[in-house]
Amino acid sequence: MKRLIIASLIAMTLGVCTGAAVALEDDYDDTQSHPLRVAAYLAYPIGFTAEWLVLRPLHYIMSRPYLESMFGHAQHEEVGTYH
Repeated sequence: MKRLIIASLIAMTLGVCTGAAVALEDDYDDTQSHPLRVAAYLAYPIGFTAEWLVLRPLHYIMSRPYLESMFGHAQHEEVGTYH
């Protein structure tokens, strides 16, 4: 069992490294220097961080069964259904 776990970890590591190497071979073209693309490069980390540090914990709190009626939260399966 230990060998299987070690082999799968090595395979995953090699897969990630290979994927990263392929991603590094991306050829440059003029669309990557567009001002909106440059702004997106700067804004993406801010949005990603805000999602994980603010919005997801906020959703977790508001979706608790004892608080969801106060915040008007509905489960995803219940949206658009009639009871």
